[in-house]
Amino acid sequence: MIFPKWTNSLPLVIGLIAALAGGGVAAGVAIYATPKYTRAGYQPVQPVPFSHKIHAGQLGMDCRYCHNGVEKSWFANLPGASTCMNCHNQVLKDDPRLQIVRDSAANNTPIPWVQVHKVPDYVYFNHSVHVRRGMSCVECHGRIDQMDEVRHDKSLSMSFCLDCHRNPAAAIRPVDKVTKLDWQWSTNSAEAAKLQEVNGQKMVHDWKVESLQSCSACHR
Repeated sequence: MIFPKWTNSLPLVIGLIAALAGGGVAAGVAIYATPKYTRAGYQPVQPVPFSHKIHAGQLGMDCRYCHNGVEKSWFANLPGASTCMNCHNQVLKDDPRLQIVRDSAANNTPIPWVQVHKVPDYVYFNHSVHVRRGMSCVECHGRIDQMDEVRHDKSLSMSFCLDCHRNPAAAIRPVDKVTKLDWQWSTNSAEAAKLQEVNGQKMVHDWKVESLQSCSACHR
């Protein structure tokens, strides 16, 4: 059987199509299989209807009251029932929505909170290092004080982290303002931007902020 001459180029065409398809799949995975697309917007239902908008927003509670290990640990711990009961043994003490909290406190068992923010196991991130060098919770978590149910607001992708590491002066703020999520240098946006630039560079210098960009900084 004699095949047409055009079939001589068929293996090359098939190889080219396969290469293009493979490249397309690889590009798609590289772009879309990232936290920006797979995690951002994630908003699980929690076992207790805890509103950050009420606690951190309206009541002005400091983030560190519940996440009290954030300044000394790599992990921003989730609050135990005893922390909640410090207030709720008087406030809404018989509210059925808090039954899980009361049971957890009575039985000395953890509240089954659903973790919202996390990085892959191969990524090293230390909360205390960032918080103690003027990096506000809002930079990575968004305006938590305006959320009823907490959502994964920022991508937390590698490029997201590197953007900040390349220019930490654009995000750094006074340490005592780290948990004041609505804080800004000035109500005038142009003036605020100028103050951020000047003061940010000074704080980075004075506090010896190491904006590491090597692979080993995060992948240990």
